[in-house]
Amino acid sequence: MTFEQEWAHLHTAAAERTGMQIDSLPAEGGGGGGGGGGKDLVVHRDDLGAIGNDAYDLLGRLTKDGDHARVATFDAATALTNGNFASGSGLLKVHDNWQTHLRTLLDACGQISNHLDYSKARHAKDEAKVEGDLTRISVLTKYMK
Repeated sequence: MTFEQEWAHLHTAAAERTGMQIDSLPAEGGGGGGGGGGKDLVVHRDDLGAIGNDAYDLLGRLTKDGDHARVATFDAATALTNGNFASGSGLLKVHDNWQTHLRTLLDACGQISNHLDYSKARHAKDEAKVEGDLTRISVLTKYMK
């Protein structure tokens, strides 16, 4: 079999596997709904709020406790360096790396908290809009009977 023939065969097989599906699940029942009530997307606002709150609490604790030894570590690194100890520069690197990683972790916790708060609020707005749209459609359907 030539490359072109094999490529054409693989291309055809891939196209058959990835056909578009609208308003249905695959025959084997996929779709990410977890085998439950037929919904593909389920958002539990209470869960999002709890996780967002935990991330916010962690952010607060890390802000306070993660910076606890910064000043003492920097002062020790300076004293060791001034005393011509080689470990002074190593301790300063530890200090700087800790600060870099702490800022990264604080930023990540803040982003998680903010994103989950946003997701919770956005889902509530989307849900209200969908309910409003469906109510209007059901009223129209009632009058068309």
